[in-house]
Amino acid sequence: MEVLDESIRPVTLDDAEQIAEIYNYYVLTSTITFEEEPVAPAEMTQRISEIQATPLPWLVATRDHRVTGFAYAHKWKARAAYRYSTEVTVYVRTGLGNSGTGSRLYARLFAALKAVGAHAVIGGVALPNEASLRLHQKFGFEKVAHFKEVGFKFNRWIDVTYWQLTL
Repeated sequence: MEVLDESIRPVTLDDAEQIAEIYNYYVLTSTITFEEEPVAPAEMTQRISEIQATPLPWLVATRDHRVTGFAYAHKWKARAAYRYSTEVTVYVRTGLGNSGTGSRLYARLFAALKAVGAHAVIGGVALPNEASLRLHQKFGFEKVAHFKEVGFKFNRWIDVTYWQLTL
């Protein structure tokens, strides 16, 4: 399912409410995120502001003024030697899976990361999540770690894999 007339642009604080709506669907219905309580738009505004205070990108995909997905990067670790390493994430509005939105967001995100000098890109995937595994593999990520039963949500233990791409 191709989403036509979709554009990708840098996030603005005005996007926070729609981003929270997209994200909270996954908070409440899946183990894709380990957050267990919905995130208020004000909290999402704060999170966006924190990324905007860095050179790292936060992008949104939109169609007809509606956010269809988002992707961003944040520091992998705080220590100075990690300054060229980032962790990335992408979320697509429910119902738009397999639309290509996630791929388009990641392609633009990785180009923006390369432009700011990022070197290592890391993505965490809570299992099971076949769509996310396929997306990371599509972009050339390699599996570098598998942590067993490190998350607990919806009354069950969850494994997490980590994937790495060198730009």
